[in-house]
Amino acid sequence: MKKRRILKGIGIIIILLMVIFLFLFFFGSYMGKADRFAFGDRIGVVEIKGVITQSADIIETLRQYKEDDGIKAIVLRIDSPGGGVGPAQEIYREVLKIRSKKKVITSMGSVAASGGYYIACASDLIVANPGTITGSIGVIMQFSNFEELLKKIGIKGIVIKGGEYKDIGSPFRDMTSEERKIMQEVIDNVHQQFIQAVVESRKLDRIKVIQIADGRILTGEQAKRLGLVDQIGNMQDAIEMASKLAGIKGKPQIVYPKKKFSILELLIKESISIFTNILTEKIFQLNYKVF
Repeated sequence: MKKRRILKGIGIIIILLMVIFLFLFFFGSYMGKADRFAFGDRIGVVEIKGVITQSADIIETLRQYKEDDGIKAIVLRIDSPGGGVGPAQEIYREVLKIRSKKKVITSMGSVAASGGYYIACASDLIVANPGTITGSIGVIMQFSNFEELLKKIGIKGIVIKGGEYKDIGSPFRDMTSEERKIMQEVIDNVHQQFIQAVVESRKLDRIKVIQIADGRILTGEQAKRLGLVDQIGNMQDAIEMASKLAGIKGKPQIVYPKKKFSILELLIKESISIFTNILTEKIFQLNYKVF
């Protein structure tokens, strides 16, 4: 009888856990979608913050906004020093696709340089603060060489490879002159892609772009004088410009993508919270007994 009650109790607990997980799953699915319940003409905001390491989430949001007829224009809020070449180019290309259907305005925050500026070039209009750090039209690839350090501590790196240049950039040895040439050609090619994107998107003279495409950073004011930025203003100015370009009458609704809800993240946080509370309580009890 007692065993049956225990099994029944365990069953009830399992059912409750399943209900909680289902609730969290559907709630998370809802939280992961952009707000589609606002009324009236809307402007969708896409935030690109920090180092650009991936493009999937940003592209997903851009596509949602593109297909939503209620969103008349998109504002890219960029606050990034750049990042990976591939992700920046993927976002750049997606913005170009959207421009055929909707206006896209970029609002630069504290910094929108390198890959951040690359993405901004794809928009219809770029708005920067006077002191925004931008530009940095260049490409960099860095390697570390620990060969001498490893010799001092008696460690030797062994590499087995198929292909003469498969271990280019190995930290166990210095590059050969031929390897440096290969890597320089790769960097130069990507750099030319960056320059071409600025020339085509900003409709600037190639010679003038090359003169400033040496990796230098610029303020928003300097960038405007050089034609890299269209207007000086803040986020609100960018929204007002987007509203005007999209032909929105009255005050538009501003839509931000809702943050994705992670069940695992919630459970981890709750577990840490419970563990911390128990630990604090035990420490308090211990101190109480000692003192």
